[in-house]
Amino acid sequence: MDLKNLTTFIHVAELNSFTKAALALGYSQSTVSFQIRQLETELNAQLFERINHTVALTEKGREVLNYAHQIRRMTLELTETMAEHQELKGHIRLAMADSLCDSLFDNSFPDFCRQHPGITLKIIAAGTEEMFRLMNHNEADAILTLDNHIYDREYVIFREETVKMHFIASASCPLANRSSLAVAELLSWPFLLTEKGMSYRRLLDEGLAERSLEVTPILEMGSARLICSLIGEGAGISFLPDYVTQQDVEAGTIVRLNVTDFEVEIWKQLLYHRDKWVSPQLEAVLEYCAKREFSE
Repeated sequence: MDLKNLTTFIHVAELNSFTKAALALGYSQSTVSFQIRQLETELNAQLFERINHTVALTEKGREVLNYAHQIRRMTLELTETMAEHQELKGHIRLAMADSLCDSLFDNSFPDFCRQHPGITLKIIAAGTEEMFRLMNHNEADAILTLDNHIYDREYVIFREETVKMHFIASASCPLANRSSLAVAELLSWPFLLTEKGMSYRRLLDEGLAERSLEVTPILEMGSARLICSLIGEGAGISFLPDYVTQQDVEAGTIVRLNVTDFEVEIWKQLLYHRDKWVSPQLEAVLEYCAKREFSE
């Protein structure tokens, strides 16, 4: 079996396109088509359905793709084992919630760069729906979400954990001394929130709507850290993940309000598409993300 045909097959499967696979591999489209026909003839199976210029794996194609990934991985492992030194090289695209960037790229990132100088990263800040669109079109190699718990057989969960959320206010705010609060009591105060429709902001709006409540913020922005800083200066109230507010809580500039009648479940998840080949460079990035973003 020609390994080049398997490599071409993996590219077509990941990109859902003969044309895009040809561009990625530097082949003509006719060469890609010929290699796939060769593989289908050798395996005596149709690997793709081709309908109205769309390409999708058949069930037999999905089965072959699993084997193709294993063969490619074993081939690479053999090459690396026989080489005296193999530097990981490649470009990895990671789509993620904007508020997770600060914890991912702290003072440990230079160590990762020194350890893997051949790996380059592209970070795409996006909402959850856009992240999955990017991953499904192979425009992102992996995604790091902060949203409802997501489980789908199309995706592999590399790591996941729940994230605690709280309403926060300045330590000098009159609400800070209250032992318990109802969410309706907060709504007369000015709110600073992340952009509407983005992960936990969306879950906040949905939770309020279930109680026939809504909030109109005086400020909306993408930077959760900046919102946290403004809250510490007495600008109003917000609803943010604990990992964003931890530093300011420890410094005593903000407090987490004890709102007893409102709770939403947020999950942090690191995922990739099940048809994605996890290259050594992608695995290195996934391991770095898992170490920085998730509890041991």
